[in-house]
Amino acid sequence: MKTSTELRDLLNRIDRRSYPAYKDTKGAYRFPGYQLSIDHVQGDPFASPSKLSVHMEGKTAGFPRELFETEHRRAALQDYLTRQFGCAAEQYAFKAKGSGKSGLIAVSRCGQEVLERTACVIEPESGNVILRLEAGFPANGRTINARELIKILFDFLPESVESSLYYKNSDKKRIQQTVFLTDDQQFIREQLPKMGLIAFVADGSVLPRESGISSKPMKGAVVFESPKELKVTMELPHRGKITGMGIRRGITLIVGGGYHGKSTLLKALELGVYNHIAGDGREYVITDDTAVKIRAEDGRSIKKTDISMFINDLPNGKETKGFCTEDASGSTSQAANVIEAMEAGAKLLLIDEDTSATNFMIRDELMQRVIHRDMEPITPFIERIKELYEEYGISTVIVAGSSGAYFHIADCIVQMDRYVPKDITVPAKKEAENFPMLEGPEEKADKPVFSRCPRANNAFRGEGRIKMKTMGKEAVQINRETIDLRYVEQIVDSEQVSALGYCVRYAQKHLLDGRKSLQKTAEELEQKIRRDGLAALCENSSNIANLALPRKQEIHACLNRCRGLKL
Repeated sequence: MKTSTELRDLLNRIDRRSYPAYKDTKGAYRFPGYQLSIDHVQGDPFASPSKLSVHMEGKTAGFPRELFETEHRRAALQDYLTRQFGCAAEQYAFKAKGSGKSGLIAVSRCGQEVLERTACVIEPESGNVILRLEAGFPANGRTINARELIKILFDFLPESVESSLYYKNSDKKRIQQTVFLTDDQQFIREQLPKMGLIAFVADGSVLPRESGISSKPMKGAVVFESPKELKVTMELPHRGKITGMGIRRGITLIVGGGYHGKSTLLKALELGVYNHIAGDGREYVITDDTAVKIRAEDGRSIKKTDISMFINDLPNGKETKGFCTEDASGSTSQAANVIEAMEAGAKLLLIDEDTSATNFMIRDELMQRVIHRDMEPITPFIERIKELYEEYGISTVIVAGSSGAYFHIADCIVQMDRYVPKDITVPAKKEAENFPMLEGPEEKADKPVFSRCPRANNAFRGEGRIKMKTMGKEAVQINRETIDLRYVEQIVDSEQVSALGYCVRYAQKHLLDGRKSLQKTAEELEQKIRRDGLAALCENSSNIANLALPRKQEIHACLNRCRGLKL
């Protein structure tokens, strides 16, 4: 390994040469306290920034083992270090001058959720810390400005590392609070099934967000207070006694007037599959890890999905036990989304009627009388919802504001009144007695078949370059195919989308053989990530992308929306 002095000498030699001479800097260099690796050098000052990584031995970083001894503690500490380094580096960004991206110093930008990322990795056995960042190598035009890069690598970067990656220089109280918070969050997750709950919303939580483009808590918002009928108490390891609304397994209906907080509560529940940072307001909003938000998704592709539980006897004779379309309707897309969520292991479905296909959700009594059941290929969700719970153990939380038909079958009915929840199960049930209950199907549906065995697209075979581009949280493009993820609403970070793109690429190259089921493929991808880390998906260790961990449910969703998948 070369020394930092050799790197400085090299930079002085190539100063004012043409930009491609920066390629000579690629490699590892020993700096005081850590190793700096220049993993990828950008082609010109306007291209994607260069990729660097800092490697520090555990004994040098000095973080006590108890801070990262469990998976959830390690994820929280990694997230904390990423944020600390980001804050430290931000003050130096673009202080080195030049053309294009010259002077950029950046690490993954973390949101309100705590996600496992390639940006910072703590090795569980040794405590070694790896931090990955991007830097814009400075240039004047397309001529190397090595003196400015020397500022970045020998002044700005060491100072950022010194202030953020050494335990001795850290705010030990904040780190302890971070670890204690994740312990308490994990404790609640483990208590949910023991208490017969699928979600918990703590009293004092702040659910409304600052704006449609900000996920920070709204200032002056009404804090959450559980109705006494639904209030449960837990004794957390560190915070101690905590109370809040426990949502029990079964069918829960959230009702109320417009703008009273129904969708806000549902949004908090769908993001409760992730832990949140202190100060978010939703730190103690915890939802079953497998929960999936279900909605209509007009235009999506569906490949050999068994939607016969909800749709049968189509007029054109089209098969619904292995339904295929390149342009799904609202009802067929929502049916497929339910079945695919079952395939992905979901034990909780979250549904908002505002984003649902009406004919999929319900057929009222008058419509049933006018259009006989024999003439309607759709069995609406309301007629299968109890079956989903009783036969498959899948609970449902539904937001409804226009139809009271679900009052008859709901186990719990919560009214949101100016962001204050009220348990109205008893009066709503009593009122529902005055209205006829909709007739359900005479027979239970056949169990869905999950036997799809995809084959790889030939474009992914061989050694040819596979181009990949992430389009925010909306989509990922692999070669010429765009996988649309706009309506996979529990994706919270573009780095998760990047990871999903790498999952598809890895599966196409190594897993899809026409014999392994899609369900098994997603499981093996999840196991690969858990065993070898997210970085293993990149396969090229010298150019590891900025990735964040997606859930197995999102891996399923991405594979299901891949039009190039052969079945």
